[in-house]
Amino acid sequence: MARPHVVVVPYPGSGNVNPALQLAKLLHRHGAYVTFVNTEHNHRRVQDTEGAGAVRGREGFRFETIPDGLSEADRGKQDYGTGLALSITTRCAAPFRALVERLNGDEPGVPRVTCVLATMLMGFAIGVARELRIPTMVFWTTSAASLMADMRLRDLEGRGYVPLKDESYLTNGYVETTVIDWIPGMPPMNLGDLSSFLRTTDPDDFCLRLIEAEANNCSKAGALILNTFDSLEAEVLAALRAEYPRIYTIGTLGSLLRRGAAATDDNSTDCDDSPGLSLWKQDAECLAWLDTQAPRSVVYVNFGSHTVLSPEQLAEFAWGLAASGHTFLWSIRDDLVRGGGGGLAALPPAFTAETAGRCRVTAWCPQEQVLRHPAVDGFLTHSGWNSTCESVAAGVPMACWPGFADQYTNCRYACEAWGIGVRLDAEVRREQVAERVREVMASGEMRRNVARWKTEAAAATSPGGSSYENFLAM
Repeated sequence: MARPHVVVVPYPGSGNVNPALQLAKLLHRHGAYVTFVNTEHNHRRVQDTEGAGAVRGREGFRFETIPDGLSEADRGKQDYGTGLALSITTRCAAPFRALVERLNGDEPGVPRVTCVLATMLMGFAIGVARELRIPTMVFWTTSAASLMADMRLRDLEGRGYVPLKDESYLTNGYVETTVIDWIPGMPPMNLGDLSSFLRTTDPDDFCLRLIEAEANNCSKAGALILNTFDSLEAEVLAALRAEYPRIYTIGTLGSLLRRGAAATDDNSTDCDDSPGLSLWKQDAECLAWLDTQAPRSVVYVNFGSHTVLSPEQLAEFAWGLAASGHTFLWSIRDDLVRGGGGGLAALPPAFTAETAGRCRVTAWCPQEQVLRHPAVDGFLTHSGWNSTCESVAAGVPMACWPGFADQYTNCRYACEAWGIGVRLDAEVRREQVAERVREVMASGEMRRNVARWKTEAAAATSPGGSSYENFLAM
């Protein structure tokens, strides 16, 4: 039998690239030939931060690139994120088709492509695969609940919730008090607990239309993969499977990759020791710093790869962390602060003196390793889904400050459905930051809840567990 060849195509943001790489490594471990497709821009960034070896590949695991269609001038624009999504949607099909056709040529040692596996927002790749009569899978990289909510965007529009009537609806309490209690498998939610893309007055808003189309089109793929586990989102997964039975829950992916199902092919080659694809230079020395800290004494702070803070917000977080009295490790990207700037230089001068001996600031760090470190016992987070999964798997409770896309839904579930987090208001106030951090570090109830979910996550990714068996069945 010919070796299966999976072409993995992630949307070019860290929140999609990193879990897609984890999944690609698992597929390679189980004997598949894998082609991992980066954009040319991200390929260069990874080479700059991690070195050329990070994208060199190895036997049966290769890296390829396609252009994202943007100029360097486009990358400096304020609406870069929207511009990237528009360019990906409209300009990438032709180069991707050319890549697949080249892979299906007569290159020695390269089997024909047997599956295209695209993440969310890469629907063009599924379209190309269908044209070429290649089987497809979609890896939707948010939670099952967020996917279900996105699949109901048309219903929300039909019932008059979206678009908002006018700009006043953003500030008059409408999104915070309007209850949505009819989405299958989900508890009653405020409109504001759903995707931030709903917060528009424009019926033709590009991001709203894109998410709606992608969420509904993913059900046309041969299978749908989710980075979650069955017991974490049991009700909404049951509702999704009633509509679309070919769903494979294989989370948490980091745990599954570390534990690893036994390879089904004795000749398969593990790719787990290959470098990661970080778009920022990672500070591995922060782990050595954590080694010097007392067990369960450190708050980890990271707002992800997209969040941008005003200088005033950064100062409020800084002084709130200082006032909490706890030791903390803070990842401040070089582009975290609006207008440019990151690291220690972005912080108020007096802050460094105030927190001497109990603060380490880093630009970027290996987050899964940080969260699993015995010194870390709390996480101040933007509530991205990857961060949420990693925190659950590590058994670390969260103080949540959502601000974009599915982060509001993740925050709602973490704080109310699972009892493993507390929420900060949108308006950052140092007093509340200090209070919430202390609450996370002291709450016995949150600690018991997150310990239970950590055990559930471990069981799901162990032999016989739901995620373990689902991966083998893919």
